[in-house]
Amino acid sequence: MALKPMTLGQASKFTSPNPLTLVCTQTPERKTNLAAVSWWTYLSFNPNLIGFAMNKASYSGEMVRQNQKVALAMPGKDLAQAALSCGSVSGRDADKAEKFGIDLTSLPDCPIQVPVHSRVVIQCSLQQTVEAGDHYLYLCAVDQVYGDPAEQALFAWNGYAKLAGAVQEQ
Repeated sequence: MALKPMTLGQASKFTSPNPLTLVCTQTPERKTNLAAVSWWTYLSFNPNLIGFAMNKASYSGEMVRQNQKVALAMPGKDLAQAALSCGSVSGRDADKAEKFGIDLTSLPDCPIQVPVHSRVVIQCSLQQTVEAGDHYLYLCAVDQVYGDPAEQALFAWNGYAKLAGAVQEQ
């Protein structure tokens, strides 16, 4: 048998790629905070529900719980370095969009701005927060979905060791 025990962290490298996502929330100063995550999932298509998890200490998670609104933005390939940098600093301490040069745009009927170069944006309302060990799992109703097929998708490979596009086999 070739299977050997490994940690869950090691397994995350074996199950790559995952679409890199920026969890966009609104701060009390009405600015957009951006947090990089590489795990979210579709939960239901009737009704439209998604879920994502964030560390309990996450400032973005705190803003999701406080405001009950969130936008998940899948950045285009051109934002690779800036998007990765969003995971290196807390929104409590910095305006990440400004610090990393990420241009933002507004969506209709949404107080949260999102990166201009996004392939997909899923605008949501928080329905439930579930404690999951050192994380919270956020269960969200989908309010609206936007997309720009001209933006090339960005994926986290080998955990977060590398950000790059993916090539579909024909």
